[in-house]
Amino acid sequence: MLTRSTSGKMGKRKFSGLEVTLIVMFLLVAVVAIALVVVLATGEPAVITSEDEVPNFVPECPNIDLGERVDCFPESGASMLKCAQRGCCWQPLDDSNAPWCFFPANQGYEVTSEEKPTDYKRDTVLKRLAAPPMFQSHIEELVCHEEMQTPNRFRFQITDSKKQRFEVPHEHVKPPPSPPGGALKYEVELLRKPFGLKLRRADTKRILFDTTMGPLVFADQYLQLSARLPSHNIYGLGEHVHQSFKHDTNWRTWPIFTRDSFPNGGTHNLYGHYPFFLCLEDESGQSFGVFLMNSNAMEITLQPAPAVTYRTIGGVLDFYILLGNSPEAVVQEFLELIGRPMIPPYWSLGFQLSRWGYSSLDEVKQTVERNRAIGLPYDVQFTDIDYMEEKKDFTYDLVKFKDLPQFADYMHAAGQKYVLILDPAIAISPRVNGPYASYDRGNQKKVWVTEADGETPLEGEVWPGQTVFPDYTNPACKEWWTDEIRKFHEEVKHDALWIDMNEVSNFRKGSIKGCTVNDLNYPPFTPNILDKLMYSKTLCMDSQQTWGSHYDVHSLYGYSMVLATDEAMKQVFRNNRSLVFTRSSFPGTGKFSGHWLGDNAATWNDLKWAITGMLEFNLFGIPYIGADICGFFDNTTEELCRRWMQVGAFYTFSRNHNAENYSPQDPASFGADSLLVNSSKHYLNIRYTLLPYLYTLFYHAHVTGDTVIRPVMHEFYSDNVTWTVDRQFLWGSDLLITPVLEPGVETINAYIPDAVWYDYDTEERLPFRKQHINMNLTADKLGLHIRGGAILPTQRPAVTTVYSRQNPMGLLIALDDSMHASGQLFWDDGDSRDTVESGAYIHYQFSVANDVLTMTVLRNGYTDPNNLKFENITVLGVTKSPGTLEVTHGDTTNKVPAENVRYDAVKSVLYVKNLTLELGQNYTVKWNTLPLVERFDCLPGDNVSEANCKARGCIWEPTDTTRVPWCFYPTDYGYAVLKVENNTIGWKVDIQRDPKLQSRRPDSPDIDKLRVEINYLSGAMLQFKIYDPVKKRFEVPVPLDIPPTPEMDANKRLYEVSVAQQPFGIKVTRKNTGTVIWDSSLPGFTFSDLFIQISTRLPSQYIYGFGETEHTSYLHDLNWNTWGMFSKDQPPGYKVNSYGVHPFYMGLENTGDAHGVLLLNSNAMDVTLQPTPALTYRTIGGILDFFMVFGPAPEMVVQQYTALIGRPVLPAYWSLGFQLCRYGYENTTEIENLYNEMQDAGIPYDVQYADIDYMERQMDFTLSEDFKDLPALVDRMRKDGMKFIPILDPAIAGNETIYPSFTRGVKENVFIKWPDSDEIMWGKVWPDLPNVTVNESLNWDTQVELYRAYTAFPDFFRNQTIEWWYREIDEYYNNTLKFDGLWIDMNEPVSFVHGTVDGKCPGPVMYDDPPYMPALESKHMGLNHKTLCMNSEQHLPDGTPVKHYDVHSLYGWSQAKPTYDALLNITKKRGVVISRSTYPSSGKWVGHWLGDNTASWDQLYKSVIGMLEFSLFGISYTGADICGFFKEAEYEMCLRWMELGAFYPYSRNHNGKGNRRQDPVAWNASFSESSHRILTIRYTLLPYLYTLMFEAHRQGNTVIRPLLHEFVRDRTTWSIDRQFLWGPALLITPAMEPGVTEVLGYIPDARWYDFYLAKPIEDRGKNVTLQTPNGHINLHVRGGYILPWQDAAKNTQFSRKNPLGLIVALDDNGSAEGSFFWDDGEGIDTYENGNYLLTNFTASQKTLENTVVHNGLADVDRLHLGKLRVWGVGKLVTGVTVQRGMEQPIDLPNTSFSHVQDTEELVIDVTDRSFFVDEEMSITWRTAI
Repeated sequence: MLTRSTSGKMGKRKFSGLEVTLIVMFLLVAVVAIALVVVLATGEPAVITSEDEVPNFVPECPNIDLGERVDCFPESGASMLKCAQRGCCWQPLDDSNAPWCFFPANQGYEVTSEEKPTDYKRDTVLKRLAAPPMFQSHIEELVCHEEMQTPNRFRFQITDSKKQRFEVPHEHVKPPPSPPGGALKYEVELLRKPFGLKLRRADTKRILFDTTMGPLVFADQYLQLSARLPSHNIYGLGEHVHQSFKHDTNWRTWPIFTRDSFPNGGTHNLYGHYPFFLCLEDESGQSFGVFLMNSNAMEITLQPAPAVTYRTIGGVLDFYILLGNSPEAVVQEFLELIGRPMIPPYWSLGFQLSRWGYSSLDEVKQTVERNRAIGLPYDVQFTDIDYMEEKKDFTYDLVKFKDLPQFADYMHAAGQKYVLILDPAIAISPRVNGPYASYDRGNQKKVWVTEADGETPLEGEVWPGQTVFPDYTNPACKEWWTDEIRKFHEEVKHDALWIDMNEVSNFRKGSIKGCTVNDLNYPPFTPNILDKLMYSKTLCMDSQQTWGSHYDVHSLYGYSMVLATDEAMKQVFRNNRSLVFTRSSFPGTGKFSGHWLGDNAATWNDLKWAITGMLEFNLFGIPYIGADICGFFDNTTEELCRRWMQVGAFYTFSRNHNAENYSPQDPASFGADSLLVNSSKHYLNIRYTLLPYLYTLFYHAHVTGDTVIRPVMHEFYSDNVTWTVDRQFLWGSDLLITPVLEPGVETINAYIPDAVWYDYDTEERLPFRKQHINMNLTADKLGLHIRGGAILPTQRPAVTTVYSRQNPMGLLIALDDSMHASGQLFWDDGDSRDTVESGAYIHYQFSVANDVLTMTVLRNGYTDPNNLKFENITVLGVTKSPGTLEVTHGDTTNKVPAENVRYDAVKSVLYVKNLTLELGQNYTVKWNTLPLVERFDCLPGDNVSEANCKARGCIWEPTDTTRVPWCFYPTDYGYAVLKVENNTIGWKVDIQRDPKLQSRRPDSPDIDKLRVEINYLSGAMLQFKIYDPVKKRFEVPVPLDIPPTPEMDANKRLYEVSVAQQPFGIKVTRKNTGTVIWDSSLPGFTFSDLFIQISTRLPSQYIYGFGETEHTSYLHDLNWNTWGMFSKDQPPGYKVNSYGVHPFYMGLENTGDAHGVLLLNSNAMDVTLQPTPALTYRTIGGILDFFMVFGPAPEMVVQQYTALIGRPVLPAYWSLGFQLCRYGYENTTEIENLYNEMQDAGIPYDVQYADIDYMERQMDFTLSEDFKDLPALVDRMRKDGMKFIPILDPAIAGNETIYPSFTRGVKENVFIKWPDSDEIMWGKVWPDLPNVTVNESLNWDTQVELYRAYTAFPDFFRNQTIEWWYREIDEYYNNTLKFDGLWIDMNEPVSFVHGTVDGKCPGPVMYDDPPYMPALESKHMGLNHKTLCMNSEQHLPDGTPVKHYDVHSLYGWSQAKPTYDALLNITKKRGVVISRSTYPSSGKWVGHWLGDNTASWDQLYKSVIGMLEFSLFGISYTGADICGFFKEAEYEMCLRWMELGAFYPYSRNHNGKGNRRQDPVAWNASFSESSHRILTIRYTLLPYLYTLMFEAHRQGNTVIRPLLHEFVRDRTTWSIDRQFLWGPALLITPAMEPGVTEVLGYIPDARWYDFYLAKPIEDRGKNVTLQTPNGHINLHVRGGYILPWQDAAKNTQFSRKNPLGLIVALDDNGSAEGSFFWDDGEGIDTYENGNYLLTNFTASQKTLENTVVHNGLADVDRLHLGKLRVWGVGKLVTGVTVQRGMEQPIDLPNTSFSHVQDTEELVIDVTDRSFFVDEEMSITWRTAI
């Protein structure tokens, strides 16, 4: 859409009137001073004396990064005076690249009016701002035409509003006939003064092309435009030799102007004119291209901003900006604009020989014969200008080449072709034996380029001597040219034309007369072209052609010659396709012609650089491209030529060509049995084998604009390593070519992209991917690899394509990870013109899935006369012997004879031969095997046997591969679709179980008919549920925040959904990438009463989440690992289900996009992750209710997930302080002593706990006699700013005579009971019987039997239970013990007996021992192990009875909200609740600790993983028991754990009964000091942590954040779980192993500062060894962020009163940003009620500002601003200015700031200035130049 800003100064700082006055005065004084200096030094006045003088012009010189400067003096000779004369800014630098003279902000044009004739067009009139001109004849008024031509194409043209200027008369480029269809992928913003355009992506809002960074300059012969770009990944521009494919943006200038010059590696202009580049934005693949339709001489500068500057010396500025979701899509858009490539004739894809210097036709024939004799595949022979008489076109040497008229027949007899050369220059001298008729006829028709007078033919000198030059833009010339070619073809038959020297080349400078001195031959500005002379080696610029002055059309000469030659070829060859290939070209040439890379040399560099050249010409739309193999100039060597022949076999235009006077270099010249010949034949035979694939690639180039020779980056753009790969290339998407490009080398460092690859020669799968490898390539080898997933059509090779096209065809299939593959074949007669347009072709689609090759004819419009058949099929990557093969054609299926099938088990290759599959017919070929990774377990339980397997209707096949199931489902096992309803809000599908499948579970009958509902909840959220439509089943009663209205607009949904019919499955695809996120059309879908299973393919192996269970890595291992989920009192351990249930995972796709999936099911379940990659859910009840969120960023996944389940609670500020607890305090005195010791040590400390010891016999709401003084101690601590949290367990003792809590509970019917009974379901937990003394020496079970009381379990679903729970807590708080938070434990729920007291659960046994027992801890003991009977009954709030079987894992969830509500209502403050058992949405009310861990080193890193997972689960306030709960901690481990735990959001040191103390003052002074030091850092950063907690509460951000959330484009971060982030900006790298003093940490690709040194570290994007002595944890702050902080104190009550400081960590651009949230720290709903402050800080261009977003703070909570630590300011700060609001700025005295040059830290102390944080202000620092 078209938008505009109302002011060109949007987003800039506004200056006060006084500031403006002072600035102007300063600039005026500076100008006067400069003028005086110039007068004194030179005697010349510094005055602009031209007619364009602008009196009193003062340049507004911006303070910008060097890379942002736009050069105001691009020519040589810049000086202060000359710069001032242009009204520009002069600032000399040490940097020789950056301009010293650069544009000010007040030059350019302004918008004076605009019109919008349609919604997709805008015309803007521009008036030049008053300023000195760069060059004379500037144009005062311009018009800018904007057109939204297509959804992906934007055009804007700037030209003179009064006068027509030259525009390129392009053959193909035309405005589209109709307005864009569909939504635009871009938005355009118009800036009015100075004029500029910003084009941004509509979806990401990323600015792609921003012309506001520099002024528009538009003079008659000088046009300049600059644009800021979003990345440095720039490719294209030509024609030059670029030594790397990816451009260097460090002030590189590339001239563009067609020129006959050697491609020797310099930066000069070459043969073609290509002002087009492609920019890859980032790892998403999103890219765009920019094409300037202008044929005048120009130069293009790339600079570090990154930015591009165009300088052209004529015409108009006519830009096309083309958007794509991938680099390949951009090329397709570009070629749709300029014309897609022609399909070359099939024979032209064969190998070709040529040379300049054949002395006679006999020598040519000798070359032909010796290469035929060695059996070299070889299709084409060329002759260069040697064949001509005196090098004259349309002649041949009647002596040396007397038999040339018969030469074509000689070639054709052997199935070969003949091509000859034509140059444009026509000699004016007569022939040897008479007149030169071609010249004479041209004279008669006046077809020559003329001198400036428009009449006199311009004469120059080329190969034949004095010449004239055809004007191919003249229609008469095109007729003459066609006639001459026709006549010569009648005389000398040939098959195609090679046109050369058409830049146009002239051996004289301009003409034989020279060139007139005028503004065309000597323009005011000459781009940095070769020789810096416009007419060097070409024509005078004032010479005339029909299209205009040669000044304007010079670079179109070759293009116009191509157009004329193409017309001639149509006349001469009629329906025969023939071929033209040209040296000079312009965008659009590829529609008619091929190209070679010019007159290279026999050097290793030229060998290397050819790859970049070919890649670029594929961007430019000329895929028929190659370099002269073995080099044109100089004598080659055998090694160089051998290596060049190897790679040249994979040039699309594959020709060996060299120059006269150099040794022959055709392959046979090296000896018939030479290594070079044998190597050449080997790779040329491969080429010829693959010609059907190559020909198909040209078809795709022709119809869709695909590249043929393809950069690796185009296929693997999400891998940033590929962005610079230019020594390897692809044929299409599937063939990787890795040549040797250095002498004496047989091992090269090659990159293997992220896919399956097979070696073409050995057919073996590479064991590498996404890494560099040392590839051994002996003298006769190059690297050739087929991509997994490819099907390449092949044909048995022969020595020419005439013969190879008669041979049988075949297929080469390479299976990918999923055992799939696909490919296509295009086939026609190879020679006729316009077969695609006429439909005279065959088009096949091939695919492999589930061991079936499908060959589908998409079009059959051609019958091959050779009756071709597919004979051989080779399948790479078949992991198991296939057994039988079947071929189906129509209704007929035949088995392939065993003798025609061979399987190589070592290489995993299947060979099928002697097939007779007719070309043009449909077939399927099926082999019976299933890859191990495609097996889905049919017997996941323990009773695995062949009999049980077959009884279930499954396949039994043992394997030696561990973990792989021996019993697996057949591929068709599942349900089929009966009925589908699809509408704008989703789907409704009825499915039925396959009737041939008998029910195999007598205790769990299958449900035959199911209903599937798919709901488009929002553009980024999808729900699908599968249930029994007849009988209601249990559904999880957890309320979710479902969007109120579904997303009915498909264009706004990130996903597409489809339904597979049989077996039924749901397929969910991410629309913008095509990635399949979910595909459940897999075998094994089961829905029975007590067992439900569903499997889905995963888009990658990157899966995170599922809990709660201890994982040894954050990234899941997909090697057949099964994880159970069922809440249980189970300390963390490998593969044991623990306290909570979170059936949620985040998947990371290979594109870097992320999604999340929640299964809303609370029954016991497990999930299996297997390497397919795939995931299988198995649950034993309920329904399947899935919710998917689509990100696409990982952080967005969590935001969307918590939007669904509820945002995390905002804990009280004090709860972020350090906390102490232990199970085993003996009395109040012990706690009091600990408190006093901590106070004496000065260790920051906010919260003290009491575990169950404080209770009388471990009973809730009681107080032990040993703790009778605890209330007084708590009151004392609270007065000192401390907080107190006691524990509450849910189980209530039932053996007491007087226990009001139990009595009231019985009366109010709050306890869980048996169904249809009033009897309580009894268990046992901690409460002891009255009047017993516990003998703790007895074993545990005996103690439980003898001493533990019966306990009842509150049913927290019931409304009366919630009321009872509230009253018990209220009474305890007001009558017994004050507290500030509550800790609820044992709420899985736990019972110390199994099920019930007597161990016998009444009711059906199937609920405690279900037919399928998930992979749970002690699963052999049943579901009731350590908990309640599953048949016990609970009641939902509406009274609905439910089995504990269904709601067991919701118990802790059901307790969370009642406890949180009670705490808030009773204390009238926010407080915090900590819960052990959780379920999705628990985070709305509670935090969580990771349970009863063990004092062991492995628990440190596992705690990091646990926190990362709970960040995904929406529970931000989390941590582990520091130093461990079970077992005694040892000193070093506890010290390291204190370092790590200081960065847990919930930071509590807690240990178990019977172990020694482990609190910070329990060890020694060194330990205390270390704890003090690290906790001081924590407290210092609490304002930042609190802000992160607020952002989690407000928008669902993670607090403990995986590195991949911030650096998802860096795949290294995808597996990092030994480091973590606080939010986006604080990187924590702990030491977590014994005895280490250094740790290996990954430093992501950003600027990072050492927290302790305030100094940037040099490393980024790699692993770094960090020193980590005891007592030190590595902390790094990310550049670009601002962190609020306060001085620490003994607790948060005091630290909150300190002034607020800021850490301003500047990024590479000198910018940073951050936010700060503040409230009273414990008020209820302060955010929701608006009682808070939220302010944003930004730092840019040496100014720190804050913007208050919201201020509802009470006065008592206001904070002053204190010390500001600015990191990365530079070497010398000279002053600091502060400004409050609109008040006058104040310079701070030197005593208020300090600067450390070594670290570049600036500390500004404004404590004494009484600035409140809630006041808007700015602080600016000044640095020396």
